[in-house]
Amino acid sequence: MWASKFRSVKFSPEDGMAVLATGHIDVYTVGGKYQLYVDKLEPEGVGALQLAFEQMVKKLQAEGLFDDVHKKPIPTYPDRIGILTSESGAAVHDIIDSIRHRWPCVKLFLYPVPVQGEGAAEKIAAALLDINRRNQELKLDVLIAGRGGGSLEDLWAFNEEVLARAIFNSKIPVISAVGHEVDVTVADFVADARASTPTKAGVVAVPDMQEVLGQLISMEHRLTGQTKARVKLAQQNLEIILANAVFRNPLLLVQNAQQQLDELATRLSSAIRGVLDEAQRRLSAAYEQIVRIEPHRLLKNKTVELNNWQNRVNVGISAIINNKTVEVNNWQNRVNVGISAIVGDCRLRLTAQANRLAGLNPKSVLQRGYSITTSKKTGLLVKTLEDVRIGDHLITELIDENLIESKVTKK
Repeated sequence: MWASKFRSVKFSPEDGMAVLATGHIDVYTVGGKYQLYVDKLEPEGVGALQLAFEQMVKKLQAEGLFDDVHKKPIPTYPDRIGILTSESGAAVHDIIDSIRHRWPCVKLFLYPVPVQGEGAAEKIAAALLDINRRNQELKLDVLIAGRGGGSLEDLWAFNEEVLARAIFNSKIPVISAVGHEVDVTVADFVADARASTPTKAGVVAVPDMQEVLGQLISMEHRLTGQTKARVKLAQQNLEIILANAVFRNPLLLVQNAQQQLDELATRLSSAIRGVLDEAQRRLSAAYEQIVRIEPHRLLKNKTVELNNWQNRVNVGISAIINNKTVEVNNWQNRVNVGISAIVGDCRLRLTAQANRLAGLNPKSVLQRGYSITTSKKTGLLVKTLEDVRIGDHLITELIDENLIESKVTKK
């Protein structure tokens, strides 16, 4: 069967299939063989188109093109609808009339395409591709592709694989509206929704205006009733609120708050005065104590006393040194032989005397790690427990004129 003839075969011949072949017999002279040249091929017992339809359905169903998971939802209230059908057929009027009757506010756009004959499926598929490519400008919400009734051969364009795949790949939801109630095409299976006839396409594509108005009226009644109920409840709550003492005498809260504020201010002022009076009393007591101690006089007396001790030590040391020097000179003149022994003995005695004199210096004990403690109040030395009382302040003098002030807490 030549390719030009085979293109008209709608089904796919398979090994073992019984077919009815119509043609003529001729002799292939090169090989000397008789050959059947087939001009027409049909399956035995069933029509070629019916078999081709069943084969196409089986193939596309196996690929998943009919699965619900791929179906795009049809907009509930579409604004712009595209129609792909013949502009001369009755189907376009049926589609437009059914849509206008149900939802007159919608905008309709006709894309004329052939719906029958050779190449019709390819042209419808190309129209789908073109609309999807330009939909940013067209802004169509849904597409309707269909035609009126006819024989299986008349409807065959909607069974072609190229159109089925174009519907499946469309980004815009597609409604298939082909033939009469009993007519079923591959486009019906792959489309996002199916209308059994072009007239029924309006039922699938748009809502009924009367039903929507009825729903709106019902919603209006419900909203009105609910609003009235809420307003009534709000009025009751308002009456309850207005009956409150706050609203009967709104200045009462302000007056109570003002009174509380005055009381707090009075208490705060009294507390501040008490703190200031206590601070003043403590300051006066401290000042009187300082005056009684007379630290400048005490310091002056101690300085004079210290100078006297230092002068007496210096005078004593000078006298001893002078006396010992005379004795040493006398002994040296008289005994030259024992000068070394006498000088050593004198030095030892001189050192001992110097140590004794140093021991008389009250400050010397500080060099040996001791300290001198006096009463801060009286300036007298603390020698026994009876010299101090609990709460007295003491001054402890250390080496290098370092002082420590302490308070007696326990004896």
